[in-house]
Amino acid sequence: MTAHNTLGVENPLVEALEPFTDDELAEMALAADLDAAISGDAIPISEILGPGMESPLPNWYMPTPINARCLIGWRGHLVRWSALSVIASFVVINAYGLCNTYGQLHF
Repeated sequence: MTAHNTLGVENPLVEALEPFTDDELAEMALAADLDAAISGDAIPISEILGPGMESPLPNWYMPTPINARCLIGWRGHLVRWSALSVIASFVVINAYGLCNTYGQLHF
């Protein structure tokens, strides 16, 4: 029996099983032997997930971040100058040897 993975590609290595509940997964994780060696017939996850694996981590584990909105005109200048002024103030405070770790400047 074959099943489809998350990419919709037919893969004979994936069996059609009922999904595990969170409690069952937690129980299996706690019962697992941490010092057990990996068996010789272990299958890499890249073979199970199928094609489309360009990155070391699968897309369902770490999705691609959304691009930030491009700020044009005076808003872009305002954001840049605000960020630069905050960074510059921390550099100046640290250059004078004062501690501003918790947001309260003490002399």
